[in-house]
Amino acid sequence: MAKHRPQVNKKEMEGKETVEVFKDLDRGALDTEQFLEKHAKTLMMVFGALVLAVLGYFAYNQFYVGPRNEEATLSYLAAQKNLADGKDDLALGGKTAANPGFLGTYNDFSGTKVGKLSAYNAGLIKFKEGKYQEAYDLLDKFSSDNKTLMALKYGAMADCQSNLNKNDDALSLLDKATSASDDPYTSYYFTRKAGLVALALKKNAEAKKYFTTIDEKYQDYDNGMSDSYIEMVKYY
Repeated sequence: MAKHRPQVNKKEMEGKETVEVFKDLDRGALDTEQFLEKHAKTLMMVFGALVLAVLGYFAYNQFYVGPRNEEATLSYLAAQKNLADGKDDLALGGKTAANPGFLGTYNDFSGTKVGKLSAYNAGLIKFKEGKYQEAYDLLDKFSSDNKTLMALKYGAMADCQSNLNKNDDALSLLDKATSASDDPYTSYYFTRKAGLVALALKKNAEAKKYFTTIDEKYQDYDNGMSDSYIEMVKYY
């Protein structure tokens, strides 16, 4: 005789499952409350530290970085005016607090973009004075997100090295300059210059590489001279 199996009410089962879910949630909530009670002091300290860090960051930018950038800009503009007026010595500055010039602006605000640009300008003035090592050192301190300016930096540093009879180092810097910028004319200019320096150093394979690049990529700027340069490699 078959045993009688009690029929299970589907709604009743769903109700029991729902109750169990809420019991689990209650237990989870209780565990969370206990954890919070136990570690409340630590959590408040961590939260407080995060708030202070965020506030500190904004305060640093508003009350320190902002004013320093403004001071640096005013100092830079004064030096730039002297440079435009042909007063290179005053533009270079660095001798008195009353006239910081590019040197003083860099020394006082080296952490700002304007301060770094001041190092670049000071380096160019030092180059004009024939102080090539000092010029190189100042140019080396300059950095920027502007790719064309970085190419010009490498090119100027290469000129310093050439004047210091460090032509291999100059060629290495010119090679950096060829690829530093997205501007096609800037890339052409330094590629041509690198080719001529390589040719002077009897590095004909490298010279041919640069001149071939001009022939392939920069014919619009070269007035058909790239073929002549490549031909020169054979006989130089």
